Amino acid sequence: MKQRLKALNAFLNDIYTEQKILEDGIIPRELVESSEEYLPQMRWIKPPHGVYCHIAGLDLIKDESGFMVLEDNVRTPSGVSYVLENRNSLIKAIPEAFANTNIKKVVDYPTELRKALSSISPTVDGKKGLSVVLTPGQYNSAYFEHSYLARKMGCELVQGSDLFVHNNYVYLKTTKGPKLVTVVYRRIDDKFLDPEFFNPESMLGVPGIIEAYKAGNVVLANAVGNGIADDKAIYPYVHNMIEYYLNDKPILAQVKTYFCSEENDRNYVLNNLDKLVVKEANGSGGYGMLIGPQASLDEIQEFAAKIKAKLRAYIAQPLVELSTSPTFVDGKIVPRRVDLRAFLVTGKNTWILPGGQE
Repeated sequence: MKQRLKALNAFLNDIYTEQKILEDGIIPRELVESSEEYLPQMRWIKPPHGVYCHIAGLDLIKDESGFMVLEDNVRTPSGVSYVLENRNSLIKAIPEAFANTNIKKVVDYPTELRKALSSISPTVDGKKGLSVVLTPGQYNSAYFEHSYLARKMGCELVQGSDLFVHNNYVYLKTTKGPKLVTVVYRRIDDKFLDPEFFNPESMLGVPGIIEAYKAGNVVLANAVGNGIADDKAIYPYVHNMIEYYLNDKPILAQVKTYFCSEENDRNYVLNNLDKLVVKEANGSGGYGMLIGPQASLDEIQEFAAKIKAKLRAYIAQPLVELSTSPTFVDGKIVPRRVDLRAFLVTGKNTWILPGGQE
């Protein structure tokens, strides 16, 4: 996982600077430039210490051949708070299950995240400013996680209106006057982050924060423009990135992927929709998917029309028979399909949230 994340970070650094991987024809230029998640206005704007993927969630699955990566999530990966709370609840409910085992702790995640972000924080007059968690507000579906992590990290939970920018520095409004902010763990999408730079109608972001970011005065985690790295049309090229940037062989396998923008692949997909899983290239959270073997004829026909109307917007993959885990359902232990989201935190070094036994 560290190998994969290192390659993704190198890709982002390259794609927003010299674009050597495009010049050398390893990844088609049109594929990158046609992505809704590629932000050309962020080119040559380097984040502090060159870290783009501060928090990553790699979705792993396992079949009869072993582990493989299903998706890379390096925009605003969610879900870690439930890992922490579920473990806390289990320890309280069945402490005997943990008493004589070497199950690894997960409680360190907020501390490791705070430590990683602090390690790459800019300094002003030799001092680091505050770290804050920027949320769109209580009506966001992940608000519990935003507030939970802010509390556990010992950070202020803020909304856009709580911050302001002056002379390319970010400040938090407080009853005791402005306080300098040098780290923003933002849980707001790129297009809403700064109304002066992206969507002018956004009421969620902080006017001028991109100028502060460009000046190197604040860390934005994750970096702006990361979406191109978890675009599902870029996913098949991650093995190429590993070989190109790291001069190494990929360790983790990945799922075969068909591009609906390529004629041969598209013909195969359209003729086999009942056997494939079709995903939106820029989708996340399981939305906008077709699971062919479970879909009705009407759903298949609807997706065929969607693919033909917008070729770049869709990719397809074979249905992978995932491994199962014993699950307690209606008073019985039954098998359920499982994928695993592994969380990686990067500052000057990369730390992986542990799981399982030592």
